[in-house]
Amino acid sequence: MKARLLVLRAGSPSTNNLIRSLKAGDRRWFIAGCHDDEFMLKRSLANRNFILPASGSGAFLEKVRTLIRRECIDLVIPNSEPDVMKISKVRNALGCRTFLPRQAVLQRCRDKYALGRFLERRGLPVPETYLVKSPADVARIFRRFPLANELWCRVRNGSGSFGATAVQTPPQARSWIEYWQEVQRVRPGSFTLSEFLPGRDLTVQCLFSSGELLAAKMHERQRYHVLNGLPSGVSSTAALAKMLHEQPLLDLAVTAVRCLDAHTSGVYFVDLKEDLHGTPRITEINAGRFANVPTIHDAFAAHNMAAAYVRAALGQPLAIDTPAADMRDCYVMRGLDMTPTVLRGCDLFRGVRDMR
Repeated sequence: MKARLLVLRAGSPSTNNLIRSLKAGDRRWFIAGCHDDEFMLKRSLANRNFILPASGSGAFLEKVRTLIRRECIDLVIPNSEPDVMKISKVRNALGCRTFLPRQAVLQRCRDKYALGRFLERRGLPVPETYLVKSPADVARIFRRFPLANELWCRVRNGSGSFGATAVQTPPQARSWIEYWQEVQRVRPGSFTLSEFLPGRDLTVQCLFSSGELLAAKMHERQRYHVLNGLPSGVSSTAALAKMLHEQPLLDLAVTAVRCLDAHTSGVYFVDLKEDLHGTPRITEINAGRFANVPTIHDAFAAHNMAAAYVRAALGQPLAIDTPAADMRDCYVMRGLDMTPTVLRGCDLFRGVRDMR
């Protein structure tokens, strides 16, 4: 079945990866792309592109509805947290389909501190975390971790490791928080301090329809594409990721999502980090949008989650035998000014002479 899709934030690296995945899923689909940045839009891989007002603008809804009518759009796909929130709020007024979790679920996932407390009350493993209401709280919180060499300081909202770094002393934490409050205008009370988790950095992406798990992919971030010189040396953007197939990891992610809504629909990706003992702990859940690594993998694999998302949203049948396919020994590589690459470990030295 042909479908006409509207993808927001077209031209951004993450949305171009999503569009590659969609095109690999079905070449018959028409993809319209939109963005409020004409330079970013110029890089879009969509079939047709449109400049729209920013999603936070009062004119956004009118213009996007006009675009949907003009292009006979069947499904709108937002692919950033701000766009997900905006489209969710106006979903009933768009004149076409969306495939998003409930608004209350999206709102809960935005606040990483509140989400952690919600999951903790339901017996799920999360890092021990405390809210920093003011810089004066920092020393008291450090005393709760007498054996820790460092703690993790982060903003409770946002994406891309915004405002996050490891700190070793209360003065370091206070200076970090005060800088972000004074220079970056982060509101007081926005930071948390939590135990530092030194183990594997993991993501599980899941697709649901009415609570049923349709598809899943998981990976480990092994190297990072660190933007803007982040002092932590890590980010949510993997430069090298290894695809995984670990049933306990999938079971934990699915349980966490169903705690939010047992009958949910849409895509989620659950970020986890292993503690000192190798136990994965949930650090955040991103609802309503795709992670980058699985969409890159989609374009090279038979198991295409982005295509499954579209078919589920439009009520089309899915041809997926098992939700989580075995993808071990497969790697995804990304870098500045390079096309993402997917390869098997067995092919790593193909055509290479080892002179070590």
